[in-house]
Amino acid sequence: MKRRAFLKSAAATAFAAGFFPQAASSETPGPDVAKAEALAESPYSGPGLYYKPKGGRVGDVIPFYDQGEFRIFHLYQADHEKGITTWHQVTTKDFIHFSELGTMLPRGTRQDQDLSVATGSVIKDKSGRYHAFYTGYNTVNMANKPQQGVMHADSEDLVHWEKRYEDTFYAPTAIYERNDWRDPFVFWNEEAGEYWMLVAARLNTGPSRRRGCTALCTSKDLTHWEAGKPFWAPGLYYTHECPDLFKIGEWWYLVFSEFSESNQTRYRMSRNITGPWIAPEDDVFDCRALYAAKTTSNGKERFLFGWNPLKTGSTDDGKWEWGGTLVMHQLLQRPNGELYVDLPASIGKAFKRSMPINVRSAFGKCDVAADRVTIDTPQSLGIATVAPLPTQCKIVTNIGAIGNCRSFGLMLKLLDDLDTCYFVRFEPARNRMVLDLWRRPGDVPFITGFERPLKLTPGEPIELQVILDGTIAEIYVAGKIAMSARLYKPNAGQLGVFSDEGTVTFSKLGIFSMENHEIPG
Repeated sequence: MKRRAFLKSAAATAFAAGFFPQAASSETPGPDVAKAEALAESPYSGPGLYYKPKGGRVGDVIPFYDQGEFRIFHLYQADHEKGITTWHQVTTKDFIHFSELGTMLPRGTRQDQDLSVATGSVIKDKSGRYHAFYTGYNTVNMANKPQQGVMHADSEDLVHWEKRYEDTFYAPTAIYERNDWRDPFVFWNEEAGEYWMLVAARLNTGPSRRRGCTALCTSKDLTHWEAGKPFWAPGLYYTHECPDLFKIGEWWYLVFSEFSESNQTRYRMSRNITGPWIAPEDDVFDCRALYAAKTTSNGKERFLFGWNPLKTGSTDDGKWEWGGTLVMHQLLQRPNGELYVDLPASIGKAFKRSMPINVRSAFGKCDVAADRVTIDTPQSLGIATVAPLPTQCKIVTNIGAIGNCRSFGLMLKLLDDLDTCYFVRFEPARNRMVLDLWRRPGDVPFITGFERPLKLTPGEPIELQVILDGTIAEIYVAGKIAMSARLYKPNAGQLGVFSDEGTVTFSKLGIFSMENHEIPG
């Protein structure tokens, strides 16, 4: 077993983490790029933050909390083995420092059901023994067996696992399609006095794109399972991947991911574990750049774990790929029971070093102070620059005094032409936040898949935080919404703020870096 503290320089990770949704043109932007890259070289660059294994990628996450530590099991795909996954594990106590424990569940042979080891869950039984339920996936040499089956392994220490091949079971074809039977989530149902397992499945009747359902299996001993009627079958999606179920207060929450509508993790809520399951006004936690997200709790707080995907060719306009970098959000509940996510406090607090800023008017009428600027351009565009951005930092600002703006927001990695950048843009008339860039490919109003609903109330300030870590961007409007993204070209530049046909004030502007430090191995 190999352990290592996951601490890498930001320079080394700037391009290691992957590729982001549709974006910049392949057209050469000119000499500003080199100048901006030089600006971004900074002594404040610290250790890498979000985890991505060397030589591979993080896929579906199976988070588990035990004895003061987050045990983050995840699907691992090596760069040279497309389509084949195993279970790996990293541990963390603070989402800053990670220890790699390596392979937990290796792949089987071509004759085994688990030629590829796919998603599942971990549970601790009443005797203290640990059980992993996972998907065995094999499309070759299976001699009429289904492609997917639910499999079982157990362990005394969460590290050394023994597979129980004899416990494998498949979809009952009287109800479900035979080849979609995966992602088992197991929990103890106290009221029923038995273990329940939710499985991503498909009904064997109905319109093909709408057959997705969450199947229910029950067991008294974690070995013998009885599959019954669906737990939830709304007739909406192709399938409900990576199911997760938990309770906060009076509400139960069912989390799942779908790829037939918009490739996002969604949730439903109910006051009863058996439903009815209702959709909140905003039923997603993030956007296209977070997938297969599942949760776990440390007993006080609950967190959402997923992957920020890579893009083919490490370019903004490359195709989406499966897997990428681990990201974490804190999961919180509103008074009405609806959920939202925010920046985990431990990550926010890790950015302690305040970096120098120099707020300047760059275009239009800007009233500038030390960490504040009011842009007053009711009939035009106004831009102020703040400071060069290092490859890793936290950006903060409060946005207020919004007067009839068409749009306003941040300009990330802004070049000297005052055009080339990524925009975090708020659009009051449309009640949304979007991610955009220039130059934008195609005839689209913003980057496809990067839109989050946000009701902007006059007089209510927006508390905005952005974490940049190489190509990763995690954007949070406190108490409201989050958006994960990848930013590739330009890969360096300044922070800017803008207002389009209106008046807006950006106050408490700041850029913070992490302290350089080492952790004992």
